[in-house]
Amino acid sequence: MSGIRVGLGFDIHRLEEGRPCVLGGVELPHTTGPAGHSDGDAVLHAITDAVTGAAGLDDIGTLFPDDDPRWKGADSRALLRAAVGLAADAGWRPGNVDVVIATEGPKIKPHRAAIRASLAELLGLDVDDVNVKGKTLEGMTELAEGRAVTVHAVCLMTRVRPAD
Repeated sequence: MSGIRVGLGFDIHRLEEGRPCVLGGVELPHTTGPAGHSDGDAVLHAITDAVTGAAGLDDIGTLFPDDDPRWKGADSRALLRAAVGLAADAGWRPGNVDVVIATEGPKIKPHRAAIRASLAELLGLDVDDVNVKGKTLEGMTELAEGRAVTVHAVCLMTRVRPAD
C-alpha cells in the first residue's frame, strides 16, 4: 500500500458584476466575482476536490451539495477545512498543492503571495509547499472575455496512519 496519493481538482465559475472576487480565500479588487451557491471560490473548490480525491472521499458536490440550503453563501474556507478534516480522519494529510488559475478577469500575479499564504494556512502547509500560477486563455471563448474563471489543482497527500 502506497503512503502517497495524488488528487486532481477542477472548477469553473462565471464572473458576475457586483459579486466579491474571492479566490484562494483572498478578496481581489475587481468589478466581477465568481458566482455560485457558496461564495464561489473556484480555487478552494478545486483544491477541496483534489484533497478528497486523493483521500478516496466523495467530491465537493456530494459532500456540500448546491441544492442544500445549509451551504447557501457558505465560506469555501470552511468547506476546505472540513474536507482536510475528513481526509485526516481517513489517515491522510496534504503534502503539497499546485494550482493554475485561468481567467481574463482579475490578474492573479499581484495577489499570488497572498493566495499562497492563505492556502498554506488552510492546508496546514508551509508556503513553500504551495504553488499558484495565473494564466490567460489567449482570446479563447467566454473565459477570454473576462466572464469566467477556471482552476486546476493537484494535491499530494501523505498517509499519516494505516487505513482502518
